[in-house]
Amino acid sequence: MQIFKNILAAIGIVFISGLFIFSMQKAPSDVTISKEQPIINDYNVYALEMPEDLNFANEAVPIENPDIYERMDRELLVNTYWQSNGLLMFKRAKKYFPIIEPILKKNGIPDDFKYLAVIESGLTNAKSPAGASGVWQIMKATGRENGLEVNANVDERYNLEKATEVACDYLKKAKNELGSWTLAAAAYNAGNAGVSRRLKEQRVGDYYDLLLSEETGRYVFRIVALKEILSHPDKYGFNFNKSDLYKSVPTYKIEVDSAVTNFSQFANRLGINYKILKLHNPWLREKHLNNKSRKLYTIEIPKEGYYK
Repeated sequence: MQIFKNILAAIGIVFISGLFIFSMQKAPSDVTISKEQPIINDYNVYALEMPEDLNFANEAVPIENPDIYERMDRELLVNTYWQSNGLLMFKRAKKYFPIIEPILKKNGIPDDFKYLAVIESGLTNAKSPAGASGVWQIMKATGRENGLEVNANVDERYNLEKATEVACDYLKKAKNELGSWTLAAAAYNAGNAGVSRRLKEQRVGDYYDLLLSEETGRYVFRIVALKEILSHPDKYGFNFNKSDLYKSVPTYKIEVDSAVTNFSQFANRLGINYKILKLHNPWLREKHLNNKSRKLYTIEIPKEGYYK
């Protein structure tokens, strides 16, 4: 009987002289309810005002066309309200744009093409299901045709400087063949031949007049949207301090013209570990370097004091 009483007491029932008395909390009155603070919804989603001067590489986006307006509006909305991805793009851009920008300028490629790299890979060393790799998403054949070493041991598509040079060569050829930077950007996605064929089939001369696959049809609009948002963070609701952005770690370069049998030992001798070596040299794909031809490679090593 005592055990039964203990159980009843534990669940809020008091046993007195054979009667069950249910213990209940006092229900809130209208007075107490009225004293509670109202719930304030401070998150709102707004339609975006369409900028009037949208362009890519100084080639105007014809937003006066209702179809173009809707497609541009879609990409602005999608990328503005994908906030986590947007903040990551701001953070990574601070780290990688200073590497990309001078190479574009040296090669006569408009600065806007740095945003193509953003939509291709999110400024990461991504690998697509089709096998395109690196920040610029270069295919194996394209890399090799343009002088990159691409194999299981070394894959220079992951070398940002060299890959940017290859992207510049491709874009210059596309511009010369197709006639505009906008079409050159589309060709980076669909190929020169693919874009050229569709222009002839549809008897038009402009990207914005073409009926394309969904991916290529959205491609330039996505570039322009990222350009607009990354250029005007306050306008699109992105708030951060300079200290929030990712920073490049200063490095120095060493040259290697022989095989390296163990990169872990190699890194340790330089005062770093294998992980740090790979972070700065992602084009080294294995834990060793074959180098049977005694090719001269340049390896970047972080300066002392940045990795604790």
